[in-house]
Amino acid sequence: MTNRMKTLLGTSVLSLVLLTGNAMAEADLRMTWYNDGNESEAMQALLDKFEKQNPDISVTLDVVPYKAILESLPVQLAAGDGPDIARVTDLGGLSKYYLDMTPYLENADYWRENFGPFLKWLDPDGDQISGFMTQLTVTGPYVNKTLFEQAGVAMPGEGATWDDWAKAVNEVAAKLDIPIPMAWDRSGHRVSGPAIAMGAKMFDDDGNPALVDDGLKSMATKLYDWHQDGTMAKELWGSVSGSTYLGANEDFANAQVVMYMSGSWQIPQFADKIGDAFDWWAVPAPCGTAACTGMPGGAALVAMKDSDHPEEVAKLMDFLAQEENLAEFYGKNLFIPGHLGLATGGVDFATDDPRAKHALETFANAVPGISPTAFDLQGYANNRVMFNALISRLGEAIVGELTLDQAFDRMTQDVEKQLAEKERGN
Repeated sequence: MTNRMKTLLGTSVLSLVLLTGNAMAEADLRMTWYNDGNESEAMQALLDKFEKQNPDISVTLDVVPYKAILESLPVQLAAGDGPDIARVTDLGGLSKYYLDMTPYLENADYWRENFGPFLKWLDPDGDQISGFMTQLTVTGPYVNKTLFEQAGVAMPGEGATWDDWAKAVNEVAAKLDIPIPMAWDRSGHRVSGPAIAMGAKMFDDDGNPALVDDGLKSMATKLYDWHQDGTMAKELWGSVSGSTYLGANEDFANAQVVMYMSGSWQIPQFADKIGDAFDWWAVPAPCGTAACTGMPGGAALVAMKDSDHPEEVAKLMDFLAQEENLAEFYGKNLFIPGHLGLATGGVDFATDDPRAKHALETFANAVPGISPTAFDLQGYANNRVMFNALISRLGEAIVGELTLDQAFDRMTQDVEKQLAEKERGN
């Protein structure tokens, strides 16, 4: 019986409990979740299993749009009205709200051994255990390989530059009358990897954030130029403003895009929505003058310190984090494991789709080549400030509200201002 049914039946459930002698749940936990595809189904199955083993704990899974995770969840947490557990992508930025589960865990060493490299992302300034990665992600492009074959255009190989790919996708689009040669997620995180590939350092010699340098300007200028010459579609980035996220996954799935810069989290969605309609093919990160890298990242399931039931929260998290349960979750959802034991031992992915298997291999193989700067940026607690400044000001330049030079100046001002405000608020 689902939690929703329990709520609807109300007194009937109470009567049943009195008759059978079972105890009502002593702790009602809320988990806020968003989907890239339909992975909430796999999570719900694990929660049902947990509830059967722990009848004194009930868990309600609230599935919300990703925008709510970015915009609404931080407001709820600041007001002390957040959930007990949430799936988040602003890993370090929300760390002040996380519960240190260490005192409540059955075996904290298991967590350190299997999640060690990623625990720092959740607690950049310490060593508390607050959650685990529901998936490890790597940014990078997909191409519609079928369109390349139909157009008779060779796909650039490993080591190709962004300019090589821009030339190729324009040729394909022109031959087949495809409306969008190239699309990128409207995301500062997505732009940062290619910027680092072009030499962006993101931090100064003392480790302080320094967003704008020659490397970032070089990549941002390419994006600006591509929006002006039709390589990229202005209406995608111009349809929203500020730091609002916007993906082009639906356009790509509908074969309206030749090349789509996104990341490994799209694999289960594309396997489901595109299937074999065309060959969606993950390709290695294009190279810049400094590296061939994307950004690491992912989503983590984290416990919140304002929970009224920290012990029960830790018990649930301990259950979900066990190798058997995570192997089931990763395998069903085609996610790169964020668990060192499973990364070494392998996961039985639930797919026979050669496109999905190739994409998983491509992104997994990209991990060793990720720039250390990209790892440092992902682990920086205030990286969202840098991402937001980058995307909002670049977007204004693309639609003609600012010149590029003005945009670069505003990026620096935004970062300085927002970091100062955060410092005053602490």
